[in-house]
Amino acid sequence: VQLQASGGGLVQAGGSLTLSCQASEIETSFTIDSMGWYRQAPGKQRELVAETSGENTSYADSVKGRFTISRDDAKNTVHLQMNSLKPEDTGVYYCAAFLTIGTMPDIAFWGQGTQVTVSS
Repeated sequence: VQLQASGGGLVQAGGSLTLSCQASEIETSFTIDSMGWYRQAPGKQRELVAETSGENTSYADSVKGRFTISRDDAKNTVHLQMNSLKPEDTGVYYCAAFLTIGTMPDIAFWGQGTQVTVSS
């Protein structure tokens, strides 16, 4: 399973960015349970930003109302639309996919990370 993320960059506070992540090399016997985005700011632990299982979606409190996650199951792709960006949104954003493989659920795969920098 490979996850390819794109869309990071430098933006001014109040601006917008869209991150995209496509999962590939998915065996037909695999099931993607959920996909999401995590971020890690300098000196801080990685934290959940948003996650979707298709039926359920969750957001970090700090991004509710500003970020929207969406998933395209046909393309095994997840997008994160980020609006009204703040300097505290700065960090490396990682795409994650949690799969059921055989009888084993919630096996995690991670993308390479994409830098998001919000200037004040």
